[in-house]
This record gives sequence, C-alpha cells and structure tokens, in this order.
Amino acid sequence: GSQGAFPPGPSNANAPPAPADPPTALSPSTGSQGAFPPGPSNADAPPAPADPPVTDPPDTAPPAGPNEPSDARLAGPPGAPAFATVPPGAGPAHRPPPSGGPPPGMGTASLRAVSDPGLGPLGVGYQGGPPPGWAAAAGGGGGRSADGEHAGERPARGPSRLLRTAVSAWADERTWRELGYLVVAAPLALAAFGTLAAATFASGLLAVTLVGIPLLALTLTAARHYGAAERALAGGILGERIAPPPPLRPRRPGFLGRLRAMLTDRAGWKAVVHIVVAMPLRIGGLYGVVLAAAVSAILATYPVIWSLFEPTQTDPDGVVHESYIQFGDAYMDTWPEALALGAVGLAGLMIVPWLLRLVVLPDRFLTRALLGPGALAERVRDLEETRAHAVDDSAATLRRIERDLHDGTQARLVALAMQLDMAREELASSPDSPGAAQARTLLDTAHRNATEAIGELREVTRRIHPPALDRGLDTALATLAARSAVPVAVRVHLPVRPTAAVETIAYFCVAELLTNVAKHSGATRAAVDVMVAGPGAGAVLRLRVSDDGRGGAVAVPGGGLAGLGERARTIDGHMSLSSPAGGPTVVTIDLPLRS
Repeated sequence: GSQGAFPPGPSNANAPPAPADPPTALSPSTGSQGAFPPGPSNADAPPAPADPPVTDPPDTAPPAGPNEPSDARLAGPPGAPAFATVPPGAGPAHRPPPSGGPPPGMGTASLRAVSDPGLGPLGVGYQGGPPPGWAAAAGGGGGRSADGEHAGERPARGPSRLLRTAVSAWADERTWRELGYLVVAAPLALAAFGTLAAATFASGLLAVTLVGIPLLALTLTAARHYGAAERALAGGILGERIAPPPPLRPRRPGFLGRLRAMLTDRAGWKAVVHIVVAMPLRIGGLYGVVLAAAVSAILATYPVIWSLFEPTQTDPDGVVHESYIQFGDAYMDTWPEALALGAVGLAGLMIVPWLLRLVVLPDRFLTRALLGPGALAERVRDLEETRAHAVDDSAATLRRIERDLHDGTQARLVALAMQLDMAREELASSPDSPGAAQARTLLDTAHRNATEAIGELREVTRRIHPPALDRGLDTALATLAARSAVPVAVRVHLPVRPTAAVETIAYFCVAELLTNVAKHSGATRAAVDVMVAGPGAGAVLRLRVSDDGRGGAVAVPGGGLAGLGERARTIDGHMSLSSPAGGPTVVTIDLPLRS
C-alpha cells in the first residue's frame, strides 16, 4: 500500500518473495500518504533486506493508443494501486503517481528519489509535485506538460495550424485595409494615367509653337502634386509614412528660372514613372484578386447549389448530365466531384488574402522608392538642417556677445566716465592745490579716451547684432536708412517674419549695398524694397536695392558684391546684379524665409 514501490507480483514466479518491511513512521517533511519504507529519513529503524531482482512481465497486451492510458499494462498484483501512463523515456526512477492525481500536500517542487536498499531500484519518494509531463501523460486536467501546453492539449501543428492561419487572415485588419486601398487606388491610377497621356500628347503637338514646353512643365508640376496625394492615400490606409521630396526651389528668379526648375524637377519625373508603372500593376492586381475570389466562391458553394437546383447539361452525344460546371468532356455530376470542387473553392478562398498582400507589396515598394525623397535627398535634407542649426547657433552667439558688451563692458566704461567727471569737478573746487593743473590734464585725457572707447564699443556691438533687429527687420532698415549719407526710401512688406539668422544676413546685405551706393555710385537717391516672393513652400525673402547713379558695377571675385553673393549662398540664397553704364543699378538678393 505504499507509493513509489512496486511489490513483487506474479510476473516473477522464480524469485523468492521479499521479506515484509517493518512498519515505520513517516517523516513530517515528506508530506505523502501511506507507509513509506525505511529510508534515510528514519535512521533508527532497522534496514530491510534487499529485494531480489524484479523483472517486468512480458508485454502481451496490445499497444495503447496515443491518448489511451496504459493502466492494464502496468497493473501490479490484485490489490495493488493502479498506475497511469509512463511518459516516453521514463526510467525506473520516474514512475508516474497513482491514478487520481498526486497525493494531497504535493506542491510545485521537484521530485525526490529515495535511495533505499530495501526497495530496490524502484523505490521512489515524493516531495513537491510530479515531474514535468506527468499531468499530460496521465490525462489529468489543469496541469501543464513539459512543453508548456495545458494538460490533455497538443500544440496546433501541421494542417490544423495552417488552416487556422488561413482563416485568421480574413479577420485581419490588414487584409481589408489593403483591399480598400486597391479599390480606391486602381481607378485613381487609371485616371492619372489617362490625364498624363493626354497632357504629354498635347505637349508634343504644341512643342513647335513653344507652348508645349510650358505645358510639359505644368504636367510635371501636376505629377508632383499627384505624388503628394498618393503619399497621403498610402499613409491613411496602409500606414506607410513617406516623407515628401524637397520643395521646388528655382536657382534663378523670373519666369525662365522657374521654368527650368520645373523641367528639371526630379520629383516630378519620378512621379510620372510612378503613374506609368502603378496603373497596370493596380488594375491587373485588382482584376486578379476579384477573379480569384469570385471563382473560389463559386466553387466553394457548388455542392450546395448543385444539390438544391439540380442543373442539367446535355453533351454533344445527347446525354443529360446533372451539372452546371464542366472541364472539357468531364461533367461534375457526382457527389465526390462536387465535394472536391467545394474543397478546391475553400482552399482558394483561404489563399485570396495572401494573394492580395502579394499584389499590394510591389505597390508599397514603388510608392516608397518613387514618391519619397530618396537616400541622397534625405542626406541633403539632414545637411540643410544641420547647417540651419549652425547658422542659428552662430546668430544666437553673436547676440549673446553683443548683450555682454552692451550690458557689461560698455556700462562699466560709462560709469568710469561719470567718475572721471566727478573727479574733475572735485578738482575744480580746489584749483590752488599743488599739482592741480597736471591732475586736471590727466583727467581730461582719461575722460576723452573713455568717451571714445564707449563710441567705438557701441559701433562694434551694432555691427555684431543691431539692437533694432529685435523689433523687426522693417525697424532696423529704417534706422539704417536714417544714418545713410544718401536719401533712401524704404518699403517693407512682410506677412511672415523670417528667422533671426535670415534677418541678420538681410540687414548686413542692405547695409553693405547702401555703403557702396554712398561711396561709389554717385547717386542722389536710393530705394530699398523688401517683400516675400514666390508661392507656398518656395517663398523667399526678396531684397532689392536700387540707385540712380552712374552704373557699371561688376561683381569682381574677392570684392564686396561677390562677398554678398557668397553670404547669401550660405543659406541657399541667390544674388543678381543689373548695372548698365549710365545706371540705374539694381541688386536683387533672394533668401529663404527659414535658414
């Protein structure tokens, strides 16, 4: 009646019976039920004689199934407790517990084998819980096997797992999103392809009249905007977040500069390629998916329709067949054939979601490759952002230096000049004291030097960062014009304020140009016009400085005008000069609104 020891049974008739074990007391730490033979936990009990070798009985019973307990094969003599299935690979030291589950008190600890010479190799004691895999092997519920599955369950493998994956694809949100995208994008691509073909044909016919070239430029610009719509569609339905290409920025002002930029726009040409490639891909893909789904649905429902409506067809020999589907001379008019068609239709329906993903996959790739910025454009954008941060940081540094000079050094020099004034007044009150004349001379010199230093320091701080720029570019230019030796008319129209770095560069460009007007042009008046030119993202800050002087100005390398052009180019700006002999001279500088 003990657990963990097999008593000698009739399977070993030639072996003498083992002497009875003396009764022993259980150690409280075992937590098992029944009588345990003496072991290491009961040192006071006399050891039992060793059992003779025990052999298993010949296995004459039929083999048990995979889910069938093999209690009959492991049963001992009459009255002995029945044992559950032995897990594969379990040796003598890993016999399963009695049927009905482990004895009360077993926790989740591991199995402890009791070494006892009186029990032989089969003596086993339990402490904690059964080893992994016993619960599933015994068919009990609620436990877990060694592979982590619930007792009595098996992981889904083979055809069942494949079937579950195929069925779950129809419930996946991605399937319906891709279907909706294809339904919307296919007619959109067809309309875009037709419009592109018509515009290209018209541009070719009108090319001899020079009207076709601007029409082609407009077509490319329209293709660029169509690419923005495609990116929004892919992002809204498929979740493809694609960055836009760099904005169109003409390198030269005027109609010809913009026309050249439109004709050489890489983003526009890539959008044209996308329209040409995506149209057949989407139309063919949508047709294939719809056709596959329709055919699969017809085949899947064929057994039901065939049994309900009993359709008939007559072959060329006049034989009537109860079938409405035939393959050549083969008519599907028997139940096995109908059920086979239904199985084929169900398999087709399971494949349709994966076919849909296969169709949309190249469309995703084309959208990212042709409508995105590309690796080179991304690198250029990163460099532009880095340069913008560097320009803004340098402007902030100059502003901080100007504040330090204005609020620190300049303030101390002013205080020094005031103290010198006070000392001079104090010395004037006692003019007859010894050395008063020499001290007065030194104080006058020191006061004059302090005053000159204050003036020079104010000029330096104004060159670093004009304080008037804090109130806006219009106020700073008005202050600059008021200090000019030539009368200057200032006209500023800025609906959007540029960044601080751009305002600083614009201020010093105008200051340099007004200085040249006063020194070299011989003009009697000048004008400064500041405005925002260009539409949308391509808008620029345009500075135009003109005078009525003698003209003939040339941008010589290393000269002042060439330096202005280089300064504008640091933030992707551009300078143009028009100065015919006899005047007038007009200098135009375009700067981006954001550095």
